[in-house]
Amino acid sequence: QVVMSRQYGSEGRFTFTSHTPGEHQICLHSNSTRMALFAGGKLRVHLDIQVGEHTNNYPEIAAKDKLTELQLRARQLLDQVEQIQKEQNYQRYREERFRMTSESTNQRVLWWSIAQTVILILTGLWQMRHLKSFFEAKKLV
Repeated sequence: QVVMSRQYGSEGRFTFTSHTPGEHQICLHSNSTRMALFAGGKLRVHLDIQVGEHTNNYPEIAAKDKLTELQLRARQLLDQVEQIQKEQNYQRYREERFRMTSESTNQRVLWWSIAQTVILILTGLWQMRHLKSFFEAKKLV
């Protein structure tokens, strides 16, 4: 789903605020080949992405909603609390994924070490049997 699509000349600037949470992808492309020869085939793009409560323009919000200084500060604090909650939820999710990965790795290491031990014991038993039959064949035992 394309949320926004814009075309610019050689320079352009835009601001976009997403009102839905989640993963967003940014795709940039140039259809100009004239300037590529002079620039050595390079294209320079400056991308500045702001996330969280820092993206809100609080003086503009105060003017638009006619908020007092105290109401504006309360809104800022609520936005900060919401951002902290989101960060904590993300960290919990990452910790859960890390724990699951660690437990899975631990299980694999356990089974690998058990398999190695069984193979080592079987190899030792085979070698002892083989050496016993060798010495019996040479009549040393």
